[in-house]
Amino acid sequence: MTEFTSKDLTVLYEDNHVIVVVKPCNIPSQGDDSNDKDMLTVVKEYIKEKYNKPGEAYVGLVHRLDRPTGGVMVFAKTSKAAARLSEDIRNGNFEKKYLCVTCGVPNQKQGELKHYLKKNQAKNTVQIVPQATEGAKLAVLDYSFVQEVKGFSLFKIQ
Repeated sequence: MTEFTSKDLTVLYEDNHVIVVVKPCNIPSQGDDSNDKDMLTVVKEYIKEKYNKPGEAYVGLVHRLDRPTGGVMVFAKTSKAAARLSEDIRNGNFEKKYLCVTCGVPNQKQGELKHYLKKNQAKNTVQIVPQATEGAKLAVLDYSFVQEVKGFSLFKIQ
């Protein structure tokens, strides 16, 4: 596999405060133990090259997508934008929408899943935990069936 670089980056939107890009599948959102090129580094390189910035360009990681997941990511270009976007996420004003393909056709075509999640810092993983667990955060996922093709189902996820 060739390394993903700033020249491969698909920019959907950019202004003075934010940059919105497409994260390909299997690229980490931020650096990890694999030392594989990550989106945060690629976006920094893109900004540094595009604007001929000396030193390291500021880019704020506002949210992440799991490594296997491809999709749209929003990065902040200023610390003020990063703070405001992070506040919007904390206050529930930031929506994430996905399309998801599964094997088979479900019995229930739409619904809501609610789980409490807690990050295991040592393993850098997130687990479903009982509601009463200290530090647990509520995660809500709404899904609706779109169509079935050849044994695969397409869902809208929010």
